[in-house]
Amino acid sequence: MSQGNDAEEYPSPVYAWYVVGVLTVAYIFSFIDRQIMNLMVAPIQRDLQITDIQISLLMGLSFVVFYTLFGIPLGRLADTKSRRAIICIGIAFWSLMTAGCGLTKKFWDLALMRMGVGVGEATLSPAAYSLIADYFPPHRRSTAMSVYSMGIYIGSGLAFILGGMVVKFASAQESFSFPLVGSVRSWQLVFFVVGLPGLLVALLLLTVKEPPRKGLAKKGTVALPAVTVAELWKYIVDNRTTFICLNLGIAFVTLNSYASTSWIPSMFVRRFKWTPGGTGMVYGSIVATVGTFGVVAGGWLADWWTQRGRIDAPVRVAWLACVCGLPWITFYPMAQSGEWAAALLVPMVFFASMPFGVAPAAIQRMMPNPMRAQATSVYLFVINLIGMGLGPTVAAVLTEQVFKDQNQVHRSLQVVGVVSYLLAIVLLGISLKSYRRSLDYLQAWNQPKSADA
Repeated sequence: MSQGNDAEEYPSPVYAWYVVGVLTVAYIFSFIDRQIMNLMVAPIQRDLQITDIQISLLMGLSFVVFYTLFGIPLGRLADTKSRRAIICIGIAFWSLMTAGCGLTKKFWDLALMRMGVGVGEATLSPAAYSLIADYFPPHRRSTAMSVYSMGIYIGSGLAFILGGMVVKFASAQESFSFPLVGSVRSWQLVFFVVGLPGLLVALLLLTVKEPPRKGLAKKGTVALPAVTVAELWKYIVDNRTTFICLNLGIAFVTLNSYASTSWIPSMFVRRFKWTPGGTGMVYGSIVATVGTFGVVAGGWLADWWTQRGRIDAPVRVAWLACVCGLPWITFYPMAQSGEWAAALLVPMVFFASMPFGVAPAAIQRMMPNPMRAQATSVYLFVINLIGMGLGPTVAAVLTEQVFKDQNQVHRSLQVVGVVSYLLAIVLLGISLKSYRRSLDYLQAWNQPKSADA
């Protein structure tokens, strides 16, 4: 299909980019709410009297188990129902759960609220990626999805920056009193500050229209029924090498990313004696600016290669980013000063961010429309269960049980980073050839049903 025909069949580019902007704002808020705890490890540990491993479970596993479990059925719902409504309800729910974290007094209360945040956030990305795929033709999707994926880095960066500012402001006062709520600690106040504004973002979703779903008509007239679970499973099994290698490859990239964002702030505080506020400003600025630039650069490169005939461009960009990122992941934990560590984090964050826009674009490209949100849910299930579920905890276990010294957290990050990236390079390398076969499989699957790819 020509690019000109694609442009005629898809909604207005101006409005399409507006939708991406709204979805990106939602993604930013999701990552602020998801990551804000990472800068408040010390005060939470102090008040709840918990260990590094327990705090890692709050940062990772308590969130990700429910995020992944609910993601697949919500993805199936997004393939048949209003994606806008699903996202709108989800934003409101996770925002209230984030604010609820500020009311907790015990470990299990906080874990329960983090589970709720996970359930709410599970609504967003499967439906958002599906929406973007129906707003943009294939040769523009990597850039569009990379812009949406900017939310990961802007949100994470703002979580550190805003969290650092609030922690610094609140450090002069141990507790605050509010009507109805009563006395709260400074870290509890942070959850109120970042959680409640999300309710306004939920209202913003009401300005987004549901686009017509592409690829749902047979010979342009007869609507196709929703695919069954058996049909989805058969499609995945027939493309199992691509699914296994691509999903696991990105999962190991994600494992390093969550280990890093969870424990790099503590590395600066423990090893270099930086203040939490100063750490939040520096690290947050790096994540927000360099990470954003990296993820968009990855999408632009993938689309540029795609327009020049390299159909495996999204996977190739993800593989190349891992190869280029490995040296910096090796070096930054070896820095002897906080300033050098921060400088080495710049190229590390740049290359680490590149896969997160192109990988979901690759999934959308290889899947029929009636399976896109469900395939995205499977992808998110794998990468988050391994990445967020294990990343923070593996690093904590290495610090506590292997190195037996909280000040050695940088060595834990180095081990996690090097091992995970070596595995990612191998798996993504294998998926390059199988991905091309999967695109041929999609073309054959679509042939009797629709001309839309």
